[in-house]
Amino acid sequence: MTGFDFAGRRYLVTGVTNQESIAWHVAAALQRHGAEIVLGSFGRAARITRKAAARLPATPDVLDLDVTDAADLAAAVTDLRERWGALDGVLHSIAYAPPDAVSGAFLSTPADQALHGFEVSAYSLQRLAASFAPLLTAGERTGGIVGITVDSARALPGYDWMGVFKASLEAVARYLAMHLGPRGVRVNLVAAGPLETLSARGVNTFDALADHYETWAPLGWDRTDPGQVVGAVLFLLSDLAAHTTGQVLHADGGLHAVTGGIGEPPRRLPRDS
Repeated sequence: MTGFDFAGRRYLVTGVTNQESIAWHVAAALQRHGAEIVLGSFGRAARITRKAAARLPATPDVLDLDVTDAADLAAAVTDLRERWGALDGVLHSIAYAPPDAVSGAFLSTPADQALHGFEVSAYSLQRLAASFAPLLTAGERTGGIVGITVDSARALPGYDWMGVFKASLEAVARYLAMHLGPRGVRVNLVAAGPLETLSARGVNTFDALADHYETWAPLGWDRTDPGQVVGAVLFLLSDLAAHTTGQVLHADGGLHAVTGGIGEPPRRLPRDS
């Protein structure tokens, strides 16, 4: 067991947009713990990704990778096979909901918009896993895939179709865990509490939801700190989770376990009490 010693490990990280993103903080932590990383992005977003990459401890390469494009996936697999020969893990931090699919528009969302959101946010995990599974099994040890989700067990006001996409993502992860487990590849998700990211700003109820978490989460919550989620991701990418697959690990201050809004909020006690 090597814990969080990622020396000599190699990872593909998707979803780095800016320094607020969970993926950026995971990429930085992987580098600090000795890993080599490559980022995946495409189109206009790639320019933003490259700027964010320059602010990491070491500037990684950014591959053109549209997870809905079979040619991009094949090219990325070829690049990483030639570059490294094998892969230790992949972070799937990709989601998209059209403006007319969130913030109360659930009943009027056109089918094509809902289907496109599903393709990007959920089906893409299957495409990413199927494409990179050969590289995840090509080394001395098999690797893992970690995706980012939210607490999709309940309907979240304002999240609408994005909530559906995340629930679908969880189902996709379970089936991937079943199909890839015999090959030694692990597939897990981290359910993050609400964080002030680029995508979160597109949900008109975000502030109310973040207020709720910050008031009621037993361990507390800070909407401005993506670092609260990083440890859970590193654990699932590490050898400590070598026998863990098909799981959703909550990194949300514990709110998923309680019903907030009843009685008095948890009182933050001094550490020495």
